[in-house]
Amino acid sequence: MAKDYKQLKTQHVSGHVGSSLYDINSVSLAMPLTILLWSVLQSRMRQFTPYTAGAFFVDLLLNCGITLVATTVYSSTPWFLNALLVLPAVTIFLLNSTPAAPRQNAPRSKIKSEDREQTTLDPLPIKPFITNYRGSMMVITCIAILAVDFRVFPRRFAKVENWGTSLMDMGVGSFVFTNGVVSVRSSLKTESGKLPSLSKRLVASLRHALPLIMLGIVRLISVKGLDYAEHVTEYGVHWNFFFTLGFLPPFVAIFQSFFALVPSYAVLSCALAAMYEVALDKTNLGAFILTAPRTDILAKNREGIFSFFGYLAIFLAGQSLGTYALPRQQELPKDASITTWLKRSILGKLVVSSVVWTALFYLSISYYGLSLGVSRRLANLPYFLWVCSFNTYQIAICCAIENALFPNVHKVASSGEEKQKCREATSTVLYAINRNGLAVFLLANLLTGLVNMTMPTLDMGVSSTMAVLVGYITAIAGLAVMFDRYDVSIKL
Repeated sequence: MAKDYKQLKTQHVSGHVGSSLYDINSVSLAMPLTILLWSVLQSRMRQFTPYTAGAFFVDLLLNCGITLVATTVYSSTPWFLNALLVLPAVTIFLLNSTPAAPRQNAPRSKIKSEDREQTTLDPLPIKPFITNYRGSMMVITCIAILAVDFRVFPRRFAKVENWGTSLMDMGVGSFVFTNGVVSVRSSLKTESGKLPSLSKRLVASLRHALPLIMLGIVRLISVKGLDYAEHVTEYGVHWNFFFTLGFLPPFVAIFQSFFALVPSYAVLSCALAAMYEVALDKTNLGAFILTAPRTDILAKNREGIFSFFGYLAIFLAGQSLGTYALPRQQELPKDASITTWLKRSILGKLVVSSVVWTALFYLSISYYGLSLGVSRRLANLPYFLWVCSFNTYQIAICCAIENALFPNVHKVASSGEEKQKCREATSTVLYAINRNGLAVFLLANLLTGLVNMTMPTLDMGVSSTMAVLVGYITAIAGLAVMFDRYDVSIKL
């Protein structure tokens, strides 16, 4: 069995499977560039204030339509699409060098009266660049899970079998990473030295875990009952992504106990990923996951069960980013050196983190390093480092855009004013999708199943395919915006 694993590990040397890293980066760059164009339109022209039906159409076109065409009809020419996003953004910025003044009689966002009068600012304010990125990541995830069933979606973007990188392989890891970023908020609110006991943390985590596990059970029953097509080597016979998400909260609660000994989520995540990689390479675990016959419940679900450790490491790494990205930015001296800026500013810390994660990733896959192959199926060390690198530099780009175009978003006198400015610096479509992220993800899964059971997806032409995908993402975004308009939050 170990010999088989060594043979399988050589596959990533003989030929790349899936998409190249350059291909993935060039296509995914459309997300932050779309946020750039949206931000220029809002900061320089107040295009989305007030938020009319026309503003919603432009918002939807930019933040959903661009992502859709980037992964389908423009997938072979990503840099042409990126140029189409950058050129108008630069042109509008140069023609309107100063921020636009607020429009007269523009309706204000629904802010509680107590927030408008509250002069004590929240130490953990809403960060528009985090919301925009999480929303755009959810958009591309929702698009990919349906688009992959049509021929217009390139096969190189679909999940690989054992070794390699692809757009959808990055999607599942990014979903976990970005959830980790915001989940650390509750820990940051806890006073130093006041961490609840393990039993209390486990009870609290179960409130988040049980709904997700129930969704996993419902999905399992529906998939088996409807004889819906599924790829067993993705998570196993019975396991699915909802189970992975559901088991994360209690395990994170357990790892918080180690935080007292190693006060760094980044170090904890790296230690866990490294120990898991050692187990894969030095024991029969890797061979068991890839080659063992499915004879019992463990063997039938080995991919989902063991890759969970990799996703747990990714979640902890996301929490690491959240510990310095979520708190309020402290004032820096006007004459601060580059070293001070890198150490104390949020953007500086993101830049340093992205460089470190990227260096570690290339060290893990380099011939002169560990020479390991990326495997989403195993969620191994290179996959963990790749996800951390990708998400950190993407979030850093979004942060840089916010700093450049909305520099005063947190320079306010009251909590209400800050919330108002944050909403104006955030796409309503992305805010609404992020607000009810898991509900949106569930809706996308239901609609994907409905489309696949009612349409011959592989036989449809480009025009009919794009019509279905446009209708699909419009329905998802429209429902999310409607929920936000009526202040509905579906907590799972």
